[in-house]
Amino acid sequence: MKAGPELIIKADADQLEQLLINLLRNAVDAALETDGRVELSWSTGGDQFQMVVTDEGPGLPTDTGNLFVPFYTTKPGGSGIGLALCLQIAEGHGGTLTLENAATGRGVRTCLTLPLEVGRSTAPRTQKRGRLS
Repeated sequence: MKAGPELIIKADADQLEQLLINLLRNAVDAALETDGRVELSWSTGGDQFQMVVTDEGPGLPTDTGNLFVPFYTTKPGGSGIGLALCLQIAEGHGGTLTLENAATGRGVRTCLTLPLEVGRSTAPRTQKRGRLS
């Protein structure tokens, strides 16, 4: 595997790690319900880094207005803290976090966007993509 360009994201490493753990754990839990897969991909464009986690689980409930509300959960035994914390971390780093049902009709597509440090990234202006599955 060829290494990609160096990217610089100004972030609290511990917070970003917690955000990634929560997003991947949610995706894996959902995928286990349907024997589905989880895919992690990333791309850069201009001054932004985008990571997408897609699972093949049952998808989001029809009412998604409460997904980021603290203590709201659709999981049995869930605390309802994970996505609220993820959103707070993303926004605290100048980024965004969105969830939507996957275009395939199966699963959820979670998109995290974070700013790259302008002028210090060696990422070209054209979009680069990566994928782990």
